[in-house]
Amino acid sequence: MSAGPHHVALPEGARAVVVTASNRAAFGVYEDRSGRALAEGLRELGFDVEGPHVRPDDVAELEVVLREAVASGADVVLTTGGTGLSPTDVTPEATRAVIEREAPGLAEAVRRYGEAHVPTSVLSRGLAGTAARTLIVNLPGSTGGVRDGLAVLAPLLPHVVGQLRGGDHA
Repeated sequence: MSAGPHHVALPEGARAVVVTASNRAAFGVYEDRSGRALAEGLRELGFDVEGPHVRPDDVAELEVVLREAVASGADVVLTTGGTGLSPTDVTPEATRAVIEREAPGLAEAVRRYGEAHVPTSVLSRGLAGTAARTLIVNLPGSTGGVRDGLAVLAPLLPHVVGQLRGGDHA
């Protein structure tokens, strides 16, 4: 990405928290590859990253970890998993309980980006929004979904973090 006139650097000390929602990963049935990929991608963008925090598909547990991340002053909280149509997929419900203002364009952009290669990406119920000065975005629970989500978010996050910290429009 070239540093054009609208390129904004990631603010100093930007912090991100990664949360994985998965019964199987939480109970050790398999390892959490998407959460690790998400944390790695955020580090490459310049974030100090906490997590992944692996939690079962449980609204109350997910809500607690999201609220703790917001209370800690994280700039960005990205989740992976629990966004589909399965009865156990409850990440959007936990997120809806925490966010104060929705940012539907972000969630739609993530779905749209993946649609060309993964038609089922439109089934994701992932949300995006803010709570206090924290952006929360739900990404699908696959390494491909995480990669697509980061491709959409990477050019936007420096501007978003700056705005949430009280900055003005560029």
